[in-house]
Amino acid sequence: QVQLVESGGGLVQAGGSLRLSCDASGRTFSSYRMGWFRQAAGKEREFVAAISRSASGTYSGTSYADSVKGRFTISRDNAKNTVYLQMNSLKPEDTAVYYCAAGAGLALVTSQSQYPYWGQGTQVTVSS
Repeated sequence: QVQLVESGGGLVQAGGSLRLSCDASGRTFSSYRMGWFRQAAGKEREFVAAISRSASGTYSGTSYADSVKGRFTISRDNAKNTVYLQMNSLKPEDTAVYYCAAGAGLALVTSQSQYPYWGQGTQVTVSS
């Protein structure tokens, strides 16, 4: 099992940037695929970005929701047991609680059902 703790959220003006971090503890971090999801007030939680792992334990692919493609970048540092979400050119519609998630397996997946482990979330608010 893995425990996840997100940080880095906050209030930012439109056009600004934030970097979210997700620190993992428990079993070997490099064995998990990682994802970021978000939930805006009154809406369902949605996929944002995912990063897979290769059989050797290093990441081998990324996937992004169309709404964030070109603005957000997911990355991971297996030595630090951390996954990041760099968010640039933020828009008011990016306002949401952002969740980090982890799941076993090699495949790059975007479905929430494939991520059994979740953090508590961090609030991101983008003002216009």
